[in-house]
Amino acid sequence: MKNSQASKFPNNNIGDEMLPEYDFDYSKASPNRFVTQTDDSPVTVTLAPDVAKVFKTSEAVNHALRALLSAMSEVTK
Repeated sequence: MKNSQASKFPNNNIGDEMLPEYDFDYSKASPNRFVTQTDDSPVTVTLAPDVAKVFKTSEAVNHALRALLSAMSEVTK
C-alpha cells in the first residue's frame, strides 16, 4: 500500500527539524464540524475545594448565583 502522505509531500524526508516559521493560510480553513454552533454553550468554571464541598452540583451553584444576582439587582434599583 502506498503512503498517501509521501505522495502529497515529496520533500518530506528533508529532516525532522521544525522550520523557524510557518505561514498558515487560515482563509481556507473550515469550521470544526464536531463543535456545536450555538452561542449558548456552557462555561466551565473550577471551584475552590472548600466551595466545592458545599456546592456538589452545577444546579446548586446556579441556584445560589441566581439568588445572589436577584439580591444585587434589588440593591442597585
